[in-house]
Amino acid sequence: MSDETRTEAEEASAQHDASAAPAEGAGNPTEPEKTASGGRAGTANRAGGAARRRRRRGSRGGRNRRKPKTASAPDGATAQDTSDAGEDYTDAPADRGLTTEDVAADAREEAGLAEAEAGAVTLEAADAPALEKPKIGDTRPAPPAGGDGSKPRTRRRRRGGRGRGRGRGRGDGNGNATTATEAVRADLGVDDAVSLDELDDTALERRRGRTRKGRPAGRYMMAVHVRDDRRTHIAVLEGRSLVEHYVGSLEPDDTAIDGNIYLGKVQNVLPGMEAAFVDIGTPKNGVLYRGDVAFDPSDVEESHPRIERLLKNGQSVLVQVTKNPIGAKGARLTQEVSLAGRFVVMVPGQPETYGISKRLPDDERRRLRRVLEGLRPPDAGLIVRTAAEGATEAELARDVERLRAQWEQISKLARRAKAPALVYQEPPLVVRVIREEFTKEYRGVIIDDRDLYEQVRGYVEAIGPELADRVEYYDQEEEGLPLYERFHVQEQLLKALDRKVWLPSGGSLIIEGTEALTVIDVNTGKNVGRSNLEAAEEVARQLRLRDIGGIIVVDFIDMEIPQNREEVMRAFRAALARDKTRTQVFDISELGLVEMTRKRISEGLVETFSRTCPTCDGRGFLVDESLLQ
Repeated sequence: MSDETRTEAEEASAQHDASAAPAEGAGNPTEPEKTASGGRAGTANRAGGAARRRRRRGSRGGRNRRKPKTASAPDGATAQDTSDAGEDYTDAPADRGLTTEDVAADAREEAGLAEAEAGAVTLEAADAPALEKPKIGDTRPAPPAGGDGSKPRTRRRRRGGRGRGRGRGRGDGNGNATTATEAVRADLGVDDAVSLDELDDTALERRRGRTRKGRPAGRYMMAVHVRDDRRTHIAVLEGRSLVEHYVGSLEPDDTAIDGNIYLGKVQNVLPGMEAAFVDIGTPKNGVLYRGDVAFDPSDVEESHPRIERLLKNGQSVLVQVTKNPIGAKGARLTQEVSLAGRFVVMVPGQPETYGISKRLPDDERRRLRRVLEGLRPPDAGLIVRTAAEGATEAELARDVERLRAQWEQISKLARRAKAPALVYQEPPLVVRVIREEFTKEYRGVIIDDRDLYEQVRGYVEAIGPELADRVEYYDQEEEGLPLYERFHVQEQLLKALDRKVWLPSGGSLIIEGTEALTVIDVNTGKNVGRSNLEAAEEVARQLRLRDIGGIIVVDFIDMEIPQNREEVMRAFRAALARDKTRTQVFDISELGLVEMTRKRISEGLVETFSRTCPTCDGRGFLVDESLLQ
């Protein structure tokens, strides 16, 4: 068709539409006249015999875009208008149509598996009366025709898309949503109690320890005080002297996490530091050094591979906390996981690890070595603790089997958990200290909280019934004094917070801590000959009590005779041998200084009971700025 012929046909069609429009609107003079250019004269054009405009495919919003249903025919509409409703491409049912989703939804509804979604076109409702269209100026969506609008429209689930399912929980692999994984709690063996009938009279008498005038006797005593805020103070007394003090909480705490096992995610690998930062879900990322990374030698070519060859960013690793977060530093981590029991410590994945506590007598060490020959698991190492003295073969076997079952639970949880996640949690501090330290050398454990006393008493009766009578409850109302005042713990704590410590001979110790090391200066008194020996004993006690770690320098009083130096060093090493924390001491240098290191486990006593002064910022003095002007 030529351009002239097409132009003549368009002009004829326009004249025909203009002549048909007045006749159409005669029955309703108030209805506004619609133009063909607006795209809404489909009914008028069809009444005049014009061809219906073809629906445009692929329009904005997609083919299956759901549009609001039109209202039912008004009173003044003709039968032709009503019959043509739904044929116009702007009508919601005609535009939406019936899709495979609608058919599937109807099938689910008929089977009773799901309800029909509001706004979806079903087989029964395809010809139902349409809804009113929202108009300009409406403040809320139009209610359904003939309804009160009280039933809200349910939102159709979005298929796919970024962030799908976020915050809904992870699945278990079978399409079932699961909640966050719950950590494995330490199995204390309460359900598998030890019976005294298993022990003979000789073994029972040896394990009960010494008595004096019918009361238990021992070198140590433990006093546990519980505050109103559920904070616990644990004091260990040697005789009447305070030698150790712990502060913990009966509630979960992000600062006391040593011993916990996490499934962490490597955040950053630093080749220069030979360390990696691992996200374990705590406020600060943990630090994993190269020496604490476990790897299979067959997976690498080098004998000593660098840390960037072993760890990658985003990699999930199973780690255990060996040191609590201190100040601005995160927790110290290791991949050499170990599980502590009452009598043994199991090291999974390292069957070559095997040892017995050197604090045990030689004959007891030989007996335990013979017993453990048949109990060693093929895929894990064992370390026998000091508390295993006098333990029977049945007790050791139960302890090993309990730890193996606990490790299986941890492994299963670590395989299905998503990093970062806590997979194993140690018991509260009180139970942990009793598990690791409470032996026949303790003459008693005194607790001033009834609930905690019942918990500890039940635990001791299960793992060591011969020591259960040494756990006592302290009733403050009957005694008339608080627990720490009764045993003079409060005043010794106040003295331990001071920088100056007096010696019996009149001398003193000055303890000053810096960021890099701690310096202890021994000052002479009236009795010069005994000051260094007294200072050696007191320095060892202050290190345990204040929990001082890192590099330590002790400046003893000058000694010219070599025998005196040797005697002081023997006394100092003997006093440090009672400290369970690992120490390393060097001989007196030419400058008369003793250099040593002590493993830092947590914050010291002074840091626990104090905070930095906001005025001097911890320096202890103020600068006179007027002199600088």
